[in-house]
Amino acid sequence: MREPSEARRQRILAVIASRGTVRVSDLAGELDVSIVTIRRDVEELARLGKLRRGHGVARSLAPFEQPVHAEAPNGAVALVVPERHTYLYETMNGARKALEEAGMRVVLHIAPQVKGAERPIVERALAEPVQGLLIAPRWRTQEEEAADDWLAETGVPTVLMERRPGGPLRAMNSVCSDHWYGMHLAVKHLTDLGHRRIVLAARDDSPTARALRKAFKEISADLEDAITVRSTSETGLVGILRAHRATATILHGDEDALMLVQQLMDAGIRVPGRCSVVAYDDVVAALGSIPLTAIAPPKTEVGKVAAQLLIRQLQSPGQSAERVELLPELKVRSSTERLTVS
Repeated sequence: MREPSEARRQRILAVIASRGTVRVSDLAGELDVSIVTIRRDVEELARLGKLRRGHGVARSLAPFEQPVHAEAPNGAVALVVPERHTYLYETMNGARKALEEAGMRVVLHIAPQVKGAERPIVERALAEPVQGLLIAPRWRTQEEEAADDWLAETGVPTVLMERRPGGPLRAMNSVCSDHWYGMHLAVKHLTDLGHRRIVLAARDDSPTARALRKAFKEISADLEDAITVRSTSETGLVGILRAHRATATILHGDEDALMLVQQLMDAGIRVPGRCSVVAYDDVVAALGSIPLTAIAPPKTEVGKVAAQLLIRQLQSPGQSAERVELLPELKVRSSTERLTVS
């Protein structure tokens, strides 16, 4: 005799209540019905507000506490960051420490440098019994950010790290650095030293780079000469600095700034004597033969605050999303000095 749909759905809810998170495929096997039927049941139960849907999983609406003797991780959080990204690894470590101090297990996932790589990684991560998601999407372009609107519907509390989302993701929880203020610190430091001809060299393949380019355009409007170029300009930054008689430059990020200092010295241009240099990121800026003045976004603190925000969301389901911006700092070192008029 065929089982009534209402009875089957009650069994689904009982399984989810006992485990917190269950794969749809596992439900189909245990209840001995097709995946198509289970999917329809899960969709209807979600519509009725009796469970939450995720990517290939169904989740309990109530906070779930795993028994201490069970093998499944208790209070696990998925943490997704791009590969080979030193800046965001500092953010990741800040989040990891805060979560572990709160007694939560961190499940780390590294996203390769391939377009669209993060979605299948997140889907696999959320198919496991995790309670929340912390993610720093790479977002090389604004189009990639727009294509990631699926992040607003992960089915678990989610916080974006070091990203200030717009469009359909604007209402998501996020914690990031205030890069406008960071650029303000860089320009003010140089203008206080008398520099009025400044070049910003920045890529445009990340949200941070795009924010810095926009901020510099606004902040530098009153300077004698202020231009923005790609840090990988084929004409060479040394030639651009000479052509504009620039006395100072800001570079995103540290490695490009360290390389420029060497190129300037090779060209007979003293740093900071004839050109002051400010790096943006402060990951390795202090390690150069000439330690670089740098803007230091609060990388570790961003991760820590993002983890704390996620914990609040887990403790109080349904509360309003939060957007937090933290202020960068100026670290003055040997690569900048007051402009002298010869």
